[in-house]
Amino acid sequence: MSRTLLSRLVLCAALLGGVSYVAGWFLDLPPGLSTAWKGTGVGLLAVYAALNARSLDGWMLAGVMAFGALGDVLLETHGLIVGALAFLAGHLTAIGLYLRNRRPDTAPRHLAMAALLFVTITGVAYLLPPDRAGAPGIALYASGLAAMTACAFLSRFPRALVFAGALMFAVSDLLIFLRTGRPALDGFPMGLAVWGLYFGGQTLIALGVVRTLEERPIQLS
Repeated sequence: MSRTLLSRLVLCAALLGGVSYVAGWFLDLPPGLSTAWKGTGVGLLAVYAALNARSLDGWMLAGVMAFGALGDVLLETHGLIVGALAFLAGHLTAIGLYLRNRRPDTAPRHLAMAALLFVTITGVAYLLPPDRAGAPGIALYASGLAAMTACAFLSRFPRALVFAGALMFAVSDLLIFLRTGRPALDGFPMGLAVWGLYFGGQTLIALGVVRTLEERPIQLS
């Protein structure tokens, strides 16, 4: 089996795992099995990225996805704070990837847009939690999320895929902050929105970066 065919099969398996995970919400599964199922989607995206890695950038993408899968699992096994730390590590890795691949035609208006994204995402995250004692910590995490989104906008990767995916990830997290402490919002529609935006966003990021690196890979130490 060729490496290209294998990576395509892994991508299909990742999509199947991520989409079918929603069905598991309606099944009386043991917690360990449900958690493992949750990790298959982005975990297999990490494998997909690794199979296509030809440079440091490719391996950084694999790291971004691996930290995301780790966060998915740790949220279930160790709680919000530990899971958020794994996601934050992924955001920092993604920031490094995007900065290594800055768009060459960046203009002042692009920098202004990136700054607006950073301020808006961080500010909204700070305002959403009803428990104001936890708001500074949420804003601190959100600053990493916002920086990742802004850097995705400034990168050479296609905005229709990578920036859109990063923005979907950001909105997913904002919805989590919105529903925290508000039991009335913690239902199936909100859960579907959170998971769909998150997994869809990660998928778009993986596809956009892999395709761009295949077309114009760079080799930087």
